Amino acid sequence: IAKCDMLVEAVVELEAVKKQVLPAVESQLAASAVITSNTSTISITRLAESLERPENFCGMHFFNPVHAMPLVEIIRGKKTSDATVAAVCAYALGLGKKPIVVNDCPGFLVNRVLFAMLFGLEMMLAEGADFQQVDKVMESWGLPMGPAYLMDVIGIDTINHCYPVMIDGLPERFKKTADVWPTEAIFNAERLGQKNGLAYYRYELNEKGKPGKAVDPDVIAMLANLYGEANAVDADEIVDRLMIAMAMEMIHCLEEGVVASPAEADMSLIYGVGFPAFRGGICRWMDEIGLQEVCERADKYTSISELYRPTEKLRAMAANGGTLY
Repeated sequence: IAKCDMLVEAVVELEAVKKQVLPAVESQLAASAVITSNTSTISITRLAESLERPENFCGMHFFNPVHAMPLVEIIRGKKTSDATVAAVCAYALGLGKKPIVVNDCPGFLVNRVLFAMLFGLEMMLAEGADFQQVDKVMESWGLPMGPAYLMDVIGIDTINHCYPVMIDGLPERFKKTADVWPTEAIFNAERLGQKNGLAYYRYELNEKGKPGKAVDPDVIAMLANLYGEANAVDADEIVDRLMIAMAMEMIHCLEEGVVASPAEADMSLIYGVGFPAFRGGICRWMDEIGLQEVCERADKYTSISELYRPTEKLRAMAANGGTLY
């Protein structure tokens, strides 16, 4: 690797391991070489502490499945130079990807707002909602796959690895509302997702050799045992409970400068998680509903979780008839 100008580290998602690998790699590269980490959760600023040249280091987070998802988050650490960000953006564009530059924070941009939505799901299921109904409602709303199905595809072990990162990093909003959350219970039952054929759903290879999804009575019984028999929820409430959690977290990201503009915020969701393009993204969705209406819907659920509480800046913007775009 001594002659490499650009190196992408993609070792196991453990900070201690990455902090051993990165300086070992740096010592073999030219002083001008750029190193990036394909981490989905670990602070770029913290990883940079292990390096002699932190200005030449940033995050380069690819999204799964990499061949299908165009987005790459370029994560700027506290000491990352503009030249490094520019070089990594150019590299991403050369790969045919869509780079979005974001500042370092727990979950970065896309996972931070995605996990707000997943926390919304966990809370609903712990209250007795039916995950199959939630998935059907959100798929008919426009998501490529419902949130429970999405977790199966990502991997239940991966989700459980990321939850503590969000809870530790943003404890004022990311809080558990039950002793054991549905996805934890599924993980504890060694149901890891499509990778072992069992999670919220059961998976068997279909005639095309791809994992086909089927209902698993064992999961329905397990969740009923924990939270009571599943009950139907109004479809509009399902959309609001998931989308407003995501929307409020995106507002925090915009106000904190994690992402530079509503357009980049929306583009990151469309290219990174398959947010329905015809809805334009979460910021466009908020503008179409009207920010005052968004705040009113959010206020219905603030007693359940701080994830739903509108910021004072958003309330002021809403009161003045403002829009994000």
